[in-house]
Amino acid sequence: MGSVNDSFADVISRVWHAIGADDDNEDWPATQLTTTGPRAVLPAAFDVTGLATGAVAVATVAAAQFLAARRDSRPQAVTVNSREACAAFTSERLFTPIGWTQPPLWDPIAGNYRAADAWIRLHTNYANHRAAVEQVLGAHDRETVEAAVAGLRAEELETAIVEAGGCAAVMHNRRQWLASAPGAATADAPPLTVVERQSPGIRTPNAVGQLPFDGVRVLDLTRVIAGPVCTKFLAGYGADVLRIDPPGFDEVPSLLPETTLGKRTAALDLTASSDRATFEELLAGADVLVSGLRGDALKGLGYDDEALTAVNPGLIIASLDAYGWDGPWRNRRGFDSLVQMSCGIADDGANAMGRAEPTPLPVQALDHATGWLLAAAVARALTRRLTHSVTARIQSSLIGTANLLYSLTPPSEHPPTPAPEDFTLVATNTAWGPARRVPLPGRIGGAPAHWSEHAGPLGRHPARWVTHTDWAAFNFARFR
Repeated sequence: MGSVNDSFADVISRVWHAIGADDDNEDWPATQLTTTGPRAVLPAAFDVTGLATGAVAVATVAAAQFLAARRDSRPQAVTVNSREACAAFTSERLFTPIGWTQPPLWDPIAGNYRAADAWIRLHTNYANHRAAVEQVLGAHDRETVEAAVAGLRAEELETAIVEAGGCAAVMHNRRQWLASAPGAATADAPPLTVVERQSPGIRTPNAVGQLPFDGVRVLDLTRVIAGPVCTKFLAGYGADVLRIDPPGFDEVPSLLPETTLGKRTAALDLTASSDRATFEELLAGADVLVSGLRGDALKGLGYDDEALTAVNPGLIIASLDAYGWDGPWRNRRGFDSLVQMSCGIADDGANAMGRAEPTPLPVQALDHATGWLLAAAVARALTRRLTHSVTARIQSSLIGTANLLYSLTPPSEHPPTPAPEDFTLVATNTAWGPARRVPLPGRIGGAPAHWSEHAGPLGRHPARWVTHTDWAAFNFARFR
């Protein structure tokens, strides 16, 4: 593993293999990566610090390798600091507005509740998901929801809320989860799978700047945290990322200052013929499509893999979901906090910490890690499209990332919970006002990350790609 710090060597090797790479061949340069910082930053029953450091490392190395392939040169050195990686995994909490107020991260009735026989978590950050909970329970605030939940069986309540279009998860221990139908179906699910196919000779455009993904076009159909983390990384290293949402879509507002950074955002109604034509024009010009929709959502709109590749045979298609791509829950609505309840993480955390209530990870680590791993796989797919004339279908899931976390050796030390001031923040501008945010962790020698767009509301840009003239003008301004 070359110059990788010995304390992170094993976990980074595991994460490198998890994205389909091999640390015994030329894909892993002998002296490319250096890790620094403490081995344990975040206190948890699981190796969250190792997962964060490993995920950031493999994505940054993969980006550096793509830049080297475009330049036909040796990859630049990569450095990753574990404290900075862990800060990135809690970036939505550390984001600090200056002179303006950010909405709360959680809806007032979202959270864990004690049902008659078990704990259950309700996820109500979207208005329609809250409406489903209110419909099922006939309650509209935390006190009345708590009283209503207390008299119901957890599994029955979970089923009723999900059938009403909402989101909920009963807390299971690991054994219960693996014995269930959705758990058994995904027990061996990896963090991601990559299936390659021959590319029709389409090559990545020549680099027009100093960053790995300069000139690469990414169509972003992601929401919340995991997918936006992937596309924010790609944007930070030069990609033209265009996020598409339905007109009037109401994303969790507290996340937008972080998740829209570096991206243009447009609105298209994919049930309307004119907007479908625009979408297909965008597809035809894209290098990568990243989707965070439920398993069959794009297929339901007429855009399964065959339809997408018919429009653009060289397209790299990357998708993520919550509960995996096999089994009865492949189309289930899900979020990081719910997957932690379902698969045993919240229960194992409670047991390790001696607590009676669910004890999740200290950060939304499944979301963040999945985003970084997906970005690493996209970067590798771009490299292989350039060097081997193959393109890729990539599928990842939060449940697969949970399986990876379970495979890591639990930490031997539990540091105190870091305070916000323990992490370094940098100044940033947003459409709402100035702020301080977590910088992108990881460094590529000679290629400092930079975002071309301030964070801002959804649907504020035209649905078109940046032209070569636009890009050249931007790079002149950026690097002069």
